[in-house]
Amino acid sequence: MTKVARDRLRYSWRPGCPVPVGDLRLITMTYWGFDDRPHTGEMVVNKNAADDIVTVFRRLYDWRWPIRKMELVDVYKGDDFDSIDADNTSAFNCRPATGSSSWSQHAYGRAVDINPRENPYVSADGSVAHKNARKFARRPLDEPGVINPGDRVVRAFERLDWEWGGYWSGIKDYQHFSKGGG
Repeated sequence: MTKVARDRLRYSWRPGCPVPVGDLRLITMTYWGFDDRPHTGEMVVNKNAADDIVTVFRRLYDWRWPIRKMELVDVYKGDDFDSIDADNTSAFNCRPATGSSSWSQHAYGRAVDINPRENPYVSADGSVAHKNARKFARRPLDEPGVINPGDRVVRAFERLDWEWGGYWSGIKDYQHFSKGGG
């Protein structure tokens, strides 16, 4: 992992964000794709979360647990909706929490979203914002790349004191893991 060059965060970071660029780290990782082949991806996280992320993603790799893609949200010009629609696993993005004016844990680099199509954000009424995620809105679900309550992905994060959005009351954010709260 390395410090992040400011020009790599042209869209996802701006003055006024709650974490300085100097506190962020770029992690380059190998992951298993849905094509059962290794791929190299990148993720930006808070320097205090970097070791945890490397630990969990190393486990996912060892399990050959599939990830669709892993690109910086800047590839999508910082647009969270477009990144999710592309089924992109990502972390840092200086933005408010969904439906709030408060900063998301993503804005601090202390949250990661994994396979957001297979693990959608589900509103309290059961709806999802991304049409390509509708068939994945209920749990448990036995499909590749899907995170279910109590499964080994959830347990790998829990061992490091990260929380899963699939356990939230009302809305469910099956893609979301965060350190230090929602």
